[in-house]
Amino acid sequence: MTDLVVTAHGPVRLIELNRPDQLNSTSEELHSSLASVWDDVAADPDARVVVLTGRGRAFSAGGNFEVMTRVQRDPAFREQNVDEARRIILGMVRCPLPVVAAVNGPAVGLGCSLALLSDLVLIAEGAHIADPHVQVGLVAGDGGALVLPLLVGLTRAKELLFLGDRVSPQEAVRLGIANRVVPDDKLRAEAMDLAGRLAALPAQALRETKRAVNLHLEQAISAVLEPALLAERDSMHAPDHIAIVEKIIAARAGR
Repeated sequence: MTDLVVTAHGPVRLIELNRPDQLNSTSEELHSSLASVWDDVAADPDARVVVLTGRGRAFSAGGNFEVMTRVQRDPAFREQNVDEARRIILGMVRCPLPVVAAVNGPAVGLGCSLALLSDLVLIAEGAHIADPHVQVGLVAGDGGALVLPLLVGLTRAKELLFLGDRVSPQEAVRLGIANRVVPDDKLRAEAMDLAGRLAALPAQALRETKRAVNLHLEQAISAVLEPALLAERDSMHAPDHIAIVEKIIAARAGR
């Protein structure tokens, strides 16, 4: 078993975050795998559509505090982490295959970014989306600052990023973060059905339409991505972030 599992279902590639006992928080292996998987599925001649989801009861709970601690202390690992974040973002935006996110549970931090960067988003009734980077002393550079303003507008994007509040499934649809809400027990089937409908469309027309629409994201990438990622890198070893992470780890150890 690996932290990221890819299986073929005809022309659909199902990508599953596979750390269910840790709510699919991002281990070193998972982060690295997410950075490379988009090139892998793009190079698969039989693949037409991707479905992205998490195993267990979470889509992804986001950051792993042990990994954060290493990022704080190890400059080389910090640069690797930022480079992988860049590859995740660019990989998803530039992947020629449509990506359907099946948000089966909490999508937090990087989990939120993975949902936002997907092309179509189905969200379960029991799920929620949140980007609490600022609450742990980090800049929301690996997706939220790039994508949210395009989806919900600047004022609402600032509110969601500054406060990190949970967005319910119904509110996610209203804001344009998700396409529709699906009962928890029907999410996987509905996502695979949607992927099948996409796979049946003319491949070149679908891929080039995604590329054309994502030119709006490419414009944002050219202006926003590098300053946002570098700001997040600098916040990864800032005193506020270190103190918050130490406090959280100590509180968990004392339970």
